[in-house]
This record gives sequence, C-alpha cells and structure tokens, in this order.
Amino acid sequence: MLLTDKTAIVYGAGGSIGSAVARAFAREGARVHLVGRTRDPLEAVAKDITAAGGHAETAALDALDEAAVEEHAARAGRIDISFNLVSRGDVQGMPLTAMSADDFLRPVLDGTRANFLTARAAGRRMAEQGSGVILTLNSGSAHGSPMMGGTGPADAATDALVRNLAMELGPRGVRAVGLWAAGVPETLSEDKLRAVDPNVNVAGILDHLAGLRMTRRNPTLAEITATAVFLASDHAAGITGTFVNVTAGMFPG
Repeated sequence: MLLTDKTAIVYGAGGSIGSAVARAFAREGARVHLVGRTRDPLEAVAKDITAAGGHAETAALDALDEAAVEEHAARAGRIDISFNLVSRGDVQGMPLTAMSADDFLRPVLDGTRANFLTARAAGRRMAEQGSGVILTLNSGSAHGSPMMGGTGPADAATDALVRNLAMELGPRGVRAVGLWAAGVPETLSEDKLRAVDPNVNVAGILDHLAGLRMTRRNPTLAEITATAVFLASDHAAGITGTFVNVTAGMFPG
C-alpha cells in the first residue's frame, strides 16, 4: 500500500470529493483524520473506513477558525499529508457585472484563509519532522473562465500559495502540490445545479464540459482520488510547486 504508516488530515472530508479521497487514503494504509463543519457526514465516512479495516478519527471544526485548526493539528501529532477540500461558497452562473461584492469575494477570502490556515498548521509540523506533503484542489479557473464569479481569483490565490509554500518549505523536506479538477460528473448533482439555474439541462452541461476538454471526456472521481494518492505517496517525492491537471485537459498546464 502506498500510504502505509502515514497520517493524513482531510479537511472537508464529508463532501463528495473529500470523502472519496479520505476513503482512498485509508485503503492505501493511511491513518486518516476526517475534518469538517458537520459531524454526521464525517461519522458516515469513518464508519465506512473502519468497516473496511482502516483507521479514521473525526473532528467537527471550521477551517476558517485559526485557533481550532491549530489545536486540532497539535492533537493529531505527526502529520504526513494535509489535504484541503473545504467548500468556499462559490457563486457561479451569472456575469460579474450582475454579482454582489459579497458573492464575488466569498470564495477568494474564505478559500484563501482556509488554505492558508490548514497549510500553515501542517507546514510548521512537517518542517520540524523534515517531511510531508500539503495538497490542495481548485478548478484551474485562474486561466480564465466566464460566468464563474469569484472562482477564478480564488483559484489564482490558491495557485500562488501552493507555489510559495513549495519554495519556502522545500528545503525542509516538505512538498506542496495542487490538483486542478473541474466538472466531475459524480459531484454535479441535479439539485446543486438547479440551485443556480432552475431550468438547467444537466446532460447538456456535462456534454458541453466534455467538449471543452482535450480528451473530449469528463474526469472521474476515481481518477482524482488515484492522482491524490500518488501525489501524497513517496513515489511523487520529486513533484512539488506545481498543479497536476486532472480535468482531462480542460486547462493547459
């Protein structure tokens, strides 16, 4: 198993991508700390992991709460992997000129704060132990995506944070890597899409997204989790300061 004897913290572990990543880390031998705002989804994921023979612990906290993030990291002890998958509250589907300042800025401010706080908590401890990897995920929209609201600026801030972390922490044996993933069919529920546009054509959106990609197909959740496992493992020891494109080629790297 690729992650045997490693300890991972997954923030946003109750969500669709976070829960899948947490289960994949556990299958590969990691001891997983499941973190999120709401305990019930975390407990459901922990139950699945323990039923499969893995080890999981849960903690309900807000990744925007500086003291709570630091306290949890201290309790966790050794941290080998930290992955932030916390929802940022992005509002999409309308032009920038029709958007409120709060809706535009929320993903930028909340997303940057959560990524910074969780990465800082892990990075401090990883630097002391001389190893570790900080992972994060965004949609790659910093390259330019219309009707995406504050998502592009939020992604740009995350991209820059990952590269700066890699430069500062690299000499201490710590890697920082990001994943670009957008439009994963398993995560685009009809309810979520209709909350933005009641008349949305779900099949049409998925077909449109596939047509934008170099491979002309949408990525799967399994592909994202497999990539995350690889990047978290020692097999990716030479990869840092960059983003791996698992959008099936929607954005040039």
